[in-house]
Amino acid sequence: MGKLTEQTGVKRSGREDLMEDLEAVNLAADWADISQGLRKDLGQQLHSQWIKPIQVGALDRDTGTLDLYLPTQFSADWVRDRFSDRLSLAWKIARGEVRQIAISVHPGRRKVADLQLHSDGRRPANDGADQSMMAISADTLNDAGFTSSVGLDPSLTFAAFVTGEANVLACNAAQRMAAPEKPQFSPLYLKGATGQGKTHLLHSIGHSFLLAHPRSRIFYCSAERFMVEFVQALKQNQMIEFKGRLRSFDLLLVDDIQFIIGKASAQEELLYTIDALLAEGKRLVFAADRAPQALDGVEPRLLSRLSMGLVADIQAADIELRRKILVSKLTRFAPLEVPDDVIDFLARTITRNIRELVGGLNKLIAYAQLTGQEVSLQLAEEQLTDILSANRRRITIDEIQRTVCQFYRIDRSEMSSKRRARAVVRPRQVAMYLAKVLTPRSYPEIGRKFGGRDHSTVIHAVRLIEDLRTRDADMDGDVRSLLRQLES
Repeated sequence: MGKLTEQTGVKRSGREDLMEDLEAVNLAADWADISQGLRKDLGQQLHSQWIKPIQVGALDRDTGTLDLYLPTQFSADWVRDRFSDRLSLAWKIARGEVRQIAISVHPGRRKVADLQLHSDGRRPANDGADQSMMAISADTLNDAGFTSSVGLDPSLTFAAFVTGEANVLACNAAQRMAAPEKPQFSPLYLKGATGQGKTHLLHSIGHSFLLAHPRSRIFYCSAERFMVEFVQALKQNQMIEFKGRLRSFDLLLVDDIQFIIGKASAQEELLYTIDALLAEGKRLVFAADRAPQALDGVEPRLLSRLSMGLVADIQAADIELRRKILVSKLTRFAPLEVPDDVIDFLARTITRNIRELVGGLNKLIAYAQLTGQEVSLQLAEEQLTDILSANRRRITIDEIQRTVCQFYRIDRSEMSSKRRARAVVRPRQVAMYLAKVLTPRSYPEIGRKFGGRDHSTVIHAVRLIEDLRTRDADMDGDVRSLLRQLES
């Protein structure tokens, strides 16, 4: 069966429908490459704010015009003014039939201007830089028919945040900060390495807080953007307006606070803002890649304010958490199947941060969908070479044996001995299990490293520990602890 065109009502053939679908897939693939290149050129901040929201529309082959859509009129105007030439050139290089691009608001969305208000309610000048420093009035948004705040990624919510031992404290603290009742601590300081979920939690707090406090105003920015706004206000003699706007919020969210290091005047302004908001019972959340005490060049008074509340550490995700995150992401790709051995492989080998882990999964699935291939271990190894090589730290069986012996306080020689005392056998079996999980060695190779044991002995050990982990909490805790030590 064909479809009816919207304008003419003429029935189209199934072949025309198929060709249109293929065209959409090809455009999406080209846009993925173009977007990735622009992210490298523009940086993560500008890319996330302006380029990432772009949706690719249809290509008119008669005129060579490609439609690009943005969610609001303000963002469409801003991208058209500043990135139109760059986008046009990129598309012409990617697809010769594209002669020009048309940037507009998506026809399925209401054309409501982006909302950013000064403390006195006036709309600021459209200078482009203000969009990364968001002041959001929930009343205004709700009147316009919106339920989520401009500037916060709608996909970064508490419901989409996967928890484990590495991040459960930070997640619980973030939820408490966004709850209707007043939190026991403020500010909340989220500390974690790049790509471990700090920004996700900041956005989640913003969404949840706005739902719990529908008449509130929130502010989200990076420390880098804070610096840009501060310098602009200083140059334009608008510091009174800047201070008034900054201190009118109910929730302040500042990401990557380490980038404010060494800027004395900006540090002083942030210090006064923190004092003013705390005095009024407002809520503050900061995120950085290091603890407050490790921030070099920070004024002692500001350092005191940053650490006076709760400092919640986000540790590197262990293999169990990495596996849970991958499984949670698969729901977006149903009914596409990803074998368990592929999930285990990705969780075991992409260990540096969650962002790379999810990016690897997305790249693998996109390639499989665009080429019509099935997702397999071989395909993962072929297509994720760069990511895998950057993450791969070779863990040796000798290292595993040494770590296990230290953990259980037994002599290293017991790994190869013939003794069958339980105090020796169980650590030896754990070491065999870890050797299979963390190294590419075969069962016979592992057996040879454990005193020349037969491969069937290794298989028995691996299956036994797998079973014990499901039934014995102590054994599962031992293995988790060893995995963290070996992967750190």
